[in-house]
Amino acid sequence: MIIRAPVAFAALLALTGCDYFAAREPDLPQPVVVDVAQVQGEIEAEMLASAEGWNSGDMDAFLAIYSVAPETSFVGSGGLVRGRAAMEERYRAAYDWSDPDPSERGVLTFETQDVRPLGDGHALYIGRYILTYPDAREPATGLTSLVFAREDGSWRIIADHSS
Repeated sequence: MIIRAPVAFAALLALTGCDYFAAREPDLPQPVVVDVAQVQGEIEAEMLASAEGWNSGDMDAFLAIYSVAPETSFVGSGGLVRGRAAMEERYRAAYDWSDPDPSERGVLTFETQDVRPLGDGHALYIGRYILTYPDAREPATGLTSLVFAREDGSWRIIADHSS
């Protein structure tokens, strides 16, 4: 039996190629281990500080939770707003900030529904915001989905969708 050189060479390549690739594992990234309870605790602390800013009439403290990146976004019933300056303008127009007393603005609290790490430096927060008033007005409440990014050791909102 005569085996032609090209056929034998192709068979040899196929066999050695199979052995080479079978013995070698691809370089896959190792999964990042994230402490969910720690992430949730850190984010809830940031949420509490933001609510305290709202409740004391301190707009800067309230907005400190948002990233200063110009692409930071807020989506609500009024549409899409980008950047902290535009968010501040929106909040000043919609709520009374003339007095540190939150009677007209409402007292802000959050109820965490879910916190889910999205890799090493991002997390999703889903919660309920509640604005209560000292008079007989019904509380204003709704759901919020917040995407956080780790920036300089702190969690900052990069996308906010509140309804």
